[in-house]
Amino acid sequence: MFNYLPTPELLHELAKGRLADRLQRAVRLWGVLQYLYGLAGGARQLPQPFRYGDLRDRIFAETHGRSETAGVAALTAQCAEAGAGEQACWCQRSLTSWIIESGLSLFDWQQGIQALSDLGDNALAATIEGCPFATVHRSIRADLAYLVELGWLELAGKGQFRTVESSRWPQLSAQSQRPLGTLSVAQTWEVLRSLESIAFVQPNLDVIVQSLWEQLTHQQPTATVEPERRIFIHLDYILSDEMQEQVDTLQEQIEQLWRSGGGVIRFDYWYKPEQSVAMTVYPVCLHYARRAKYLSAYGVDPAGDFGWHNYRLDRIGSPRLRVFAWGAPQVPGLLREMRRAGRLPAPEDVDAALKEAWGFNFYLPRQLLIMRFPAEFAQWYVDQTERHSTFQAVDYGALPQLIHQEITDTQERAEVLEILARRDPQDVYYRAWVRLGGY
Repeated sequence: MFNYLPTPELLHELAKGRLADRLQRAVRLWGVLQYLYGLAGGARQLPQPFRYGDLRDRIFAETHGRSETAGVAALTAQCAEAGAGEQACWCQRSLTSWIIESGLSLFDWQQGIQALSDLGDNALAATIEGCPFATVHRSIRADLAYLVELGWLELAGKGQFRTVESSRWPQLSAQSQRPLGTLSVAQTWEVLRSLESIAFVQPNLDVIVQSLWEQLTHQQPTATVEPERRIFIHLDYILSDEMQEQVDTLQEQIEQLWRSGGGVIRFDYWYKPEQSVAMTVYPVCLHYARRAKYLSAYGVDPAGDFGWHNYRLDRIGSPRLRVFAWGAPQVPGLLREMRRAGRLPAPEDVDAALKEAWGFNFYLPRQLLIMRFPAEFAQWYVDQTERHSTFQAVDYGALPQLIHQEITDTQERAEVLEILARRDPQDVYYRAWVRLGGY
């Protein structure tokens, strides 16, 4: 697949080193190659061989003129009137929009173009505001002939062209082969700063952060000047440096266990400030929530019941976890039976339970919650916000039916209806399923 960005290096190659007078054409060539050999899969949609008209009818909107003798203004007039919606014609897309939509930094791209050409600031500014495909048909037909000359197409008779297999594409230089998804310098800075803000959640991100720093420092000297930071991420993590190191050690041990195929772990857990209990559980997944890291595990919980529980990693008293193979006598029999039956809990179970009701302690019983807000408060702090998938606005008049449907106890239902009858119908009401006793 042709999945290369329109970098200055690639365009320079398509323009055969003449970017100053062929920049618009080079972008057209890249656009056609993207259509033919990229995600659009145009090569599979065109007849083989194809004529220019076949391609024209696919890349231009129905409003685009078809006349071979008309000028640019006549060809593009109806497209300009139609506007730049989803069906906007290629003739209305500026060179700037092609570059930005590809994911490249326009500023970095312009610097690269000027480094490879003698275009001054004014000339480049005028060029990038132009629309590469706002041209006459004979120019784009000539582009197809030019792609034949470069080796991207084959001539299949007078006015006929044929696409070529990827194994026969022209060899691009190493500098030109920057695939889609590769980050620009500006994007790399953004990702680096974001990762540095959240690296405490996943200690292995430090490796990626270091790699990005190395990528930046190996760029050209002008690219290594750190741009001014204007976006900051503030996440609370309440642990001391020493406790963070202990938590990271436990997290790494759990992740190593998962990488090796899984097993059962034992640790001492401070269930209460003065009470430590030995836990033997099957670890399922990790979370960062409520300013700390938690392990969701299945086994005998601190209260002595068999099931799910969330364990704060900083409350694990053991410096390291004890790991038991499945055949070890310390593994609870019920866990061994679940493994033999292929019914061990999975992260998908946790995710489904978290979506089922609002609250991090996903294993607690769920119950209907009806919330009432003054209209002005709701307008500022509640409306148009996402709290949970079950958090939804509900009309005051629809509440009695909801209560009859969800509350089965007759006395409780009557009490709730009586309370509701005393409330102001002009207030704003919401409903949600929440974990009973959770935060």
